[in-house]
Amino acid sequence: MVRDFIGNTPLRRDEYLSMRYNTNILIKEEFHNPGKSSKDRAAWFMVEDAIKTNKIAPGGTFVEASSGNTGISIALIAKKLGYKAKIFVSASCSDEKIDLLKSYGAEIQQCDNSNGLHVFNSTQYLAQNYSSNTENTYFTNQYYNSNNIKAHYKTTGPEIWTQTNGEVTHVLVGVGTGGSISGIGRYLKEQNPKVKIFGIEPKDSVYSLYMQNIPIPDEEAKFDSIEGIGRTFIPGAFDKNAVDEIFQIDKNATVSISKKYREISGNLLGYSSAAVLAALDKHIEKMNLTENDQVVLFFPDHGDRYIHKLYKDLVSIEEISEDYNASI
Repeated sequence: MVRDFIGNTPLRRDEYLSMRYNTNILIKEEFHNPGKSSKDRAAWFMVEDAIKTNKIAPGGTFVEASSGNTGISIALIAKKLGYKAKIFVSASCSDEKIDLLKSYGAEIQQCDNSNGLHVFNSTQYLAQNYSSNTENTYFTNQYYNSNNIKAHYKTTGPEIWTQTNGEVTHVLVGVGTGGSISGIGRYLKEQNPKVKIFGIEPKDSVYSLYMQNIPIPDEEAKFDSIEGIGRTFIPGAFDKNAVDEIFQIDKNATVSISKKYREISGNLLGYSSAAVLAALDKHIEKMNLTENDQVVLFFPDHGDRYIHKLYKDLVSIEEISEDYNASI
Protein backbone atom coordinates (compact mmCIF):
# COMPACT_ATOMS: atom_id res chain seq x y z
CA MET A 1 0.00 0.00 0.00
CA VAL A 2 1.10 3.58 -0.70
CA ARG A 3 0.47 4.54 2.93
CA ASP A 4 3.19 2.11 4.08
CA PHE A 5 5.79 4.34 2.42
CA ILE A 6 4.46 7.70 3.62
CA GLY A 7 6.12 9.30 6.63
CA ASN A 8 9.03 8.20 8.83
CA THR A 9 11.24 10.63 6.95
CA PRO A 10 14.79 11.32 8.17
CA LEU A 11 15.69 14.01 10.69
CA ARG A 12 19.25 15.01 9.71
CA ARG A 13 21.63 17.08 11.80
CA ASP A 14 23.11 19.76 9.54
CA GLU A 15 26.72 20.22 10.61
CA TYR A 16 27.26 23.43 8.65
CA LEU A 17 24.15 25.16 9.99
CA SER A 18 24.74 23.88 13.52
CA MET A 19 28.22 25.37 13.48
CA ARG A 20 27.06 28.60 11.89
CA TYR A 21 24.33 29.23 14.45
CA ASN A 22 26.07 27.60 17.43
CA THR A 23 23.19 25.27 18.24
CA ASN A 24 21.78 21.96 17.02
CA ILE A 25 20.02 22.41 13.66
CA LEU A 26 18.02 19.40 12.51
CA ILE A 27 16.42 19.11 9.07
CA LYS A 28 13.17 17.18 8.64
CA GLU A 29 13.62 15.92 5.07
CA GLU A 30 10.12 15.42 3.69
CA PHE A 31 11.28 14.79 0.12
CA HIS A 32 11.82 11.15 1.12
CA ASN A 33 8.05 10.59 0.88
CA PRO A 34 6.83 8.72 -2.26
CA GLY A 35 5.54 11.94 -3.85
CA LYS A 36 8.70 13.68 -2.62
CA SER A 37 6.93 16.17 -0.37
CA SER A 38 5.26 16.49 3.03
CA LYS A 39 1.90 16.82 1.26
CA ASP A 40 1.76 13.03 0.85
CA ARG A 41 0.74 12.89 4.51
CA ALA A 42 -2.29 15.18 4.24
CA ALA A 43 -3.24 13.80 0.82
CA TRP A 44 -3.37 10.25 2.15
CA PHE A 45 -5.49 11.21 5.17
CA MET A 46 -7.92 13.21 3.01
CA VAL A 47 -8.23 10.59 0.27
CA GLU A 48 -8.55 7.69 2.72
CA ASP A 49 -11.27 9.48 4.68
CA ALA A 50 -13.25 10.26 1.52
CA ILE A 51 -13.14 6.63 0.39
CA LYS A 52 -13.96 5.17 3.81
CA THR A 53 -16.93 7.49 4.32
CA ASN A 54 -18.27 6.92 0.79
CA LYS A 55 -17.84 10.53 -0.28
CA ILE A 56 -16.61 9.25 -3.64
CA ALA A 57 -17.41 6.10 -5.61
CA PRO A 58 -14.79 3.82 -7.21
CA GLY A 59 -13.24 5.33 -10.31
CA GLY A 60 -14.22 8.87 -9.35
CA THR A 61 -12.14 12.03 -9.52
CA PHE A 62 -10.39 13.75 -6.65
CA VAL A 63 -10.32 17.53 -7.06
CA GLU A 64 -7.91 19.93 -5.36
CA ALA A 65 -6.72 23.51 -5.45
CA SER A 66 -2.97 23.40 -5.02
CA SER A 67 0.28 25.27 -5.51
CA GLY A 68 1.50 21.94 -6.83
CA ASN A 69 2.69 19.59 -4.09
CA THR A 70 -0.70 18.59 -2.66
CA GLY A 71 -1.98 18.12 -6.18
CA ILE A 72 0.97 15.90 -7.03
CA SER A 73 0.41 13.80 -3.91
CA ILE A 74 -3.31 13.43 -4.57
CA ALA A 75 -2.69 12.55 -8.22
CA LEU A 76 -0.13 9.91 -7.23
CA ILE A 77 -2.34 8.33 -4.55
CA ALA A 78 -5.47 8.51 -6.68
CA LYS A 79 -3.73 6.76 -9.56
CA LYS A 80 -2.44 3.99 -7.27
CA LEU A 81 -5.97 3.43 -5.92
CA GLY A 82 -7.72 3.47 -9.29
CA TYR A 83 -9.15 6.99 -9.13
CA LYS A 84 -8.57 10.09 -11.25
CA ALA A 85 -7.44 13.59 -10.27
CA LYS A 86 -8.20 17.10 -11.49
CA ILE A 87 -5.93 19.76 -10.02
CA PHE A 88 -6.50 23.51 -10.14
CA VAL A 89 -3.14 25.28 -9.90
CA SER A 90 -2.23 28.95 -9.80
CA ALA A 91 -0.42 30.62 -12.68
CA SER A 92 2.79 30.71 -10.61
CA CYS A 93 3.03 26.92 -10.31
CA SER A 94 6.52 25.78 -11.34
CA ASP A 95 7.13 23.98 -14.64
CA GLU A 96 8.57 21.02 -12.75
CA LYS A 97 5.37 20.56 -10.75
CA ILE A 98 3.22 20.80 -13.88
CA ASP A 99 5.32 18.08 -15.50
CA LEU A 100 4.94 15.81 -12.46
CA LEU A 101 1.17 16.31 -12.38
CA LYS A 102 0.99 15.31 -16.02
CA SER A 103 3.18 12.25 -15.39
CA TYR A 104 0.67 11.02 -12.80
CA GLY A 105 -2.20 11.44 -15.24
CA ALA A 106 -3.81 14.43 -13.55
CA GLU A 107 -6.01 16.83 -15.48
CA ILE A 108 -4.69 20.32 -14.85
CA GLN A 109 -6.40 23.69 -14.94
CA GLN A 110 -4.31 26.81 -14.39
CA CYS A 111 -6.03 29.71 -12.63
CA ASP A 112 -5.26 33.38 -12.05
CA ASN A 113 -4.57 33.07 -8.31
CA SER A 114 -5.17 31.10 -5.11
CA ASN A 115 -6.82 33.84 -3.07
CA GLY A 116 -9.65 31.82 -1.55
CA LEU A 117 -13.18 30.56 -2.08
CA HIS A 118 -14.60 34.09 -2.22
CA VAL A 119 -12.59 35.02 -5.35
CA PHE A 120 -14.34 33.66 -8.41
CA ASN A 121 -11.21 33.15 -10.56
CA SER A 122 -9.15 31.52 -7.80
CA THR A 123 -8.04 27.89 -7.66
CA GLN A 124 -10.23 27.26 -4.63
CA TYR A 125 -13.40 28.74 -6.11
CA LEU A 126 -13.01 27.01 -9.45
CA ALA A 127 -12.15 23.65 -7.86
CA GLN A 128 -15.20 23.78 -5.60
CA ASN A 129 -17.44 24.91 -8.45
CA TYR A 130 -16.21 22.09 -10.69
CA SER A 131 -16.72 19.43 -8.02
CA SER A 132 -20.18 20.75 -7.11
CA ASN A 133 -21.31 20.42 -10.71
CA THR A 134 -19.58 17.19 -11.75
CA GLU A 135 -20.78 13.72 -10.84
CA ASN A 136 -18.60 11.39 -8.75
CA THR A 137 -15.99 13.94 -7.79
CA TYR A 138 -14.71 14.91 -4.36
CA PHE A 139 -13.07 18.23 -3.50
CA THR A 140 -10.47 17.40 -0.84
CA ASN A 141 -10.23 21.12 0.01
CA GLN A 142 -6.94 21.09 1.92
CA TYR A 143 -7.53 24.63 3.19
CA TYR A 144 -10.55 23.57 5.26
CA ASN A 145 -10.16 19.80 5.63
CA SER A 146 -9.46 18.77 9.24
CA ASN A 147 -7.55 15.74 7.96
CA ASN A 148 -4.84 18.16 6.84
CA ILE A 149 -4.10 18.95 10.49
CA LYS A 150 -4.79 15.39 11.62
CA ALA A 151 -2.15 13.96 9.27
CA HIS A 152 0.61 15.97 10.90
CA TYR A 153 -0.77 15.54 14.42
CA LYS A 154 -0.80 11.76 13.95
CA THR A 155 2.46 11.36 12.01
CA THR A 156 4.87 14.29 11.69
CA GLY A 157 4.63 15.57 15.25
CA PRO A 158 5.20 12.14 16.82
CA GLU A 159 8.11 11.48 14.46
CA ILE A 160 9.85 14.70 15.46
CA TRP A 161 9.27 13.95 19.15
CA THR A 162 10.64 10.42 18.84
CA GLN A 163 13.57 11.33 16.59
CA THR A 164 14.76 14.00 19.05
CA ASN A 165 14.14 11.73 22.07
CA GLY A 166 11.67 14.32 23.31
CA GLU A 167 14.35 17.03 23.36
CA VAL A 168 13.05 19.23 20.53
CA THR A 169 12.94 22.88 21.65
CA HIS A 170 12.03 24.84 18.50
CA VAL A 171 10.36 24.05 15.17
CA LEU A 172 10.23 26.35 12.13
CA VAL A 173 7.57 25.59 9.51
CA GLY A 174 6.46 27.44 6.38
CA VAL A 175 2.77 28.35 6.48
CA GLY A 176 0.58 27.83 3.42
CA THR A 177 -2.68 26.05 4.28
CA GLY A 178 -1.63 25.95 7.93
CA GLY A 179 -2.13 22.20 8.24
CA SER A 180 1.50 21.21 8.79
CA ILE A 181 2.31 23.75 11.49
CA SER A 182 -1.04 23.25 13.25
CA GLY A 183 -0.74 19.46 13.47
CA ILE A 184 2.94 19.51 14.43
CA GLY A 185 2.42 22.32 16.94
CA ARG A 186 -0.59 20.72 18.62
CA TYR A 187 1.16 17.41 19.14
CA LEU A 188 4.48 18.78 20.36
CA LYS A 189 2.90 21.29 22.75
CA GLU A 190 0.84 18.47 24.26
CA GLN A 191 4.11 16.66 24.98
CA ASN A 192 5.93 19.78 26.19
CA PRO A 193 4.22 23.20 26.30
CA LYS A 194 7.65 24.88 26.27
CA VAL A 195 8.39 23.80 22.68
CA LYS A 196 8.39 26.91 20.50
CA ILE A 197 6.59 26.71 17.15
CA PHE A 198 7.46 29.40 14.62
CA GLY A 199 5.63 29.84 11.33
CA ILE A 200 7.25 31.35 8.25
CA GLU A 201 5.37 33.40 5.66
CA PRO A 202 6.33 35.81 2.85
CA LYS A 203 6.44 39.54 3.37
CA ASP A 204 2.92 41.04 3.38
CA SER A 205 1.11 37.72 3.85
CA VAL A 206 -1.72 37.90 6.44
CA TYR A 207 -0.92 35.28 9.09
CA SER A 208 1.15 37.75 11.13
CA LEU A 209 -1.83 40.11 11.28
CA TYR A 210 -4.10 37.30 12.40
CA MET A 211 -1.71 36.24 15.17
CA GLN A 212 -1.73 39.82 16.47
CA ASN A 213 -5.55 40.03 16.28
CA ILE A 214 -5.30 42.71 13.60
CA PRO A 215 -8.21 42.64 11.13
CA ILE A 216 -7.40 41.21 7.70
CA PRO A 217 -7.70 44.00 5.09
CA ASP A 218 -10.67 43.79 2.74
CA GLU A 219 -8.44 44.37 -0.26
CA GLU A 220 -6.38 41.39 -1.40
CA ALA A 221 -2.87 41.38 0.01
CA LYS A 222 -0.02 41.33 -2.53
CA PHE A 223 2.52 39.22 -0.68
CA ASP A 224 5.95 38.20 -1.94
CA SER A 225 5.71 35.25 -4.30
CA ILE A 226 7.36 32.33 -2.47
CA GLU A 227 5.78 29.21 -3.88
CA GLY A 228 3.93 27.06 -1.34
CA ILE A 229 3.52 29.59 1.49
CA GLY A 230 1.64 32.80 2.21
CA ARG A 231 -2.05 33.65 2.05
CA THR A 232 -4.48 36.51 1.49
CA PHE A 233 -7.00 34.81 3.82
CA ILE A 234 -6.88 32.58 6.91
CA PRO A 235 -7.73 28.94 6.07
CA GLY A 236 -9.73 26.79 8.44
CA ALA A 237 -6.74 24.42 8.62
CA PHE A 238 -4.73 26.97 10.64
CA ASP A 239 -4.80 26.75 14.45
CA LYS A 240 -3.24 29.88 15.97
CA ASN A 241 -3.15 28.22 19.40
CA ALA A 242 -0.54 25.78 18.12
CA VAL A 243 1.81 28.58 17.02
CA ASP A 244 3.95 30.96 19.07
CA GLU A 245 4.89 33.49 16.43
CA ILE A 246 4.93 34.07 12.69
CA PHE A 247 8.12 35.38 11.06
CA GLN A 248 8.02 37.12 7.70
CA ILE A 249 10.77 36.88 5.11
CA ASP A 250 11.12 38.51 1.72
CA LYS A 251 11.62 36.79 -1.60
CA ASN A 252 15.08 38.19 -2.28
CA ALA A 253 16.48 36.85 1.00
CA THR A 254 14.90 33.47 0.27
CA VAL A 255 16.39 33.21 -3.22
CA SER A 256 19.77 34.41 -1.98
CA ILE A 257 20.05 31.86 0.82
CA SER A 258 18.95 29.00 -1.47
CA LYS A 259 21.90 29.73 -3.75
CA LYS A 260 24.34 30.17 -0.87
CA TYR A 261 23.27 26.88 0.73
CA ARG A 262 23.65 25.10 -2.61
CA GLU A 263 27.18 26.46 -3.03
CA ILE A 264 28.27 25.50 0.49
CA SER A 265 26.47 22.19 1.05
CA GLY A 266 25.71 20.96 -2.47
CA ASN A 267 22.04 20.51 -1.46
CA LEU A 268 19.03 22.01 -3.23
CA LEU A 269 16.44 23.66 -1.03
CA GLY A 270 12.80 23.80 -2.04
CA TYR A 271 11.34 27.31 -2.22
CA SER A 272 9.56 27.29 1.14
CA SER A 273 12.45 25.37 2.74
CA ALA A 274 14.75 28.20 1.70
CA ALA A 275 12.27 30.64 3.26
CA VAL A 276 12.46 28.72 6.54
CA LEU A 277 16.26 28.92 6.52
CA ALA A 278 16.20 32.60 5.56
CA ALA A 279 13.79 33.31 8.42
CA LEU A 280 16.06 31.52 10.89
CA ASP A 281 18.96 33.62 9.68
CA LYS A 282 17.02 36.88 9.94
CA HIS A 283 15.11 36.30 13.18
CA ILE A 284 17.52 34.12 15.16
CA GLU A 285 18.14 36.84 17.78
CA LYS A 286 14.45 36.77 18.71
CA MET A 287 14.62 33.02 19.35
CA ASN A 288 17.19 33.23 22.18
CA LEU A 289 18.81 29.95 21.20
CA THR A 290 21.41 28.17 23.33
CA GLU A 291 24.04 25.66 22.25
CA ASN A 292 21.95 22.84 23.76
CA ASP A 293 18.72 23.58 21.91
CA GLN A 294 17.31 21.18 19.33
CA VAL A 295 15.99 23.29 16.45
CA VAL A 296 13.99 21.48 13.75
CA LEU A 297 13.64 23.07 10.31
CA PHE A 298 10.74 21.55 8.40
CA PHE A 299 11.76 21.19 4.73
CA PRO A 300 8.60 20.06 2.87
CA ASP A 301 10.10 19.31 -0.53
CA HIS A 302 13.25 19.37 -2.65
CA GLY A 303 14.81 22.01 -4.85
CA ASP A 304 14.46 19.89 -7.98
CA ARG A 305 10.89 21.26 -8.19
CA TYR A 306 12.21 24.80 -8.54
CA ILE A 307 15.21 24.41 -10.84
CA HIS A 308 14.08 27.09 -13.28
CA LYS A 309 13.07 29.46 -10.49
CA LEU A 310 16.07 29.10 -8.16
CA TYR A 311 19.03 27.20 -9.59
CA LYS A 312 19.35 27.26 -13.36
CA ASP A 313 22.02 29.98 -13.24
CA LEU A 314 24.25 28.01 -10.84
CA VAL A 315 24.79 24.68 -12.58
CA SER A 316 23.31 22.78 -15.46
CA ILE A 317 19.89 21.22 -15.08
CA GLU A 318 21.43 17.85 -15.99
CA GLU A 319 23.94 18.11 -13.16
CA ILE A 320 21.24 19.06 -10.67
CA SER A 321 19.13 16.08 -11.70
CA GLU A 322 22.08 13.72 -11.32
CA ASP A 323 22.91 15.08 -7.85
CA TYR A 324 19.30 14.72 -6.73
CA ASN A 325 18.80 11.18 -8.02
CA ALA A 326 22.02 10.10 -6.31
CA SER A 327 20.88 11.54 -2.98
CA ILE A 328 17.66 9.53 -2.57
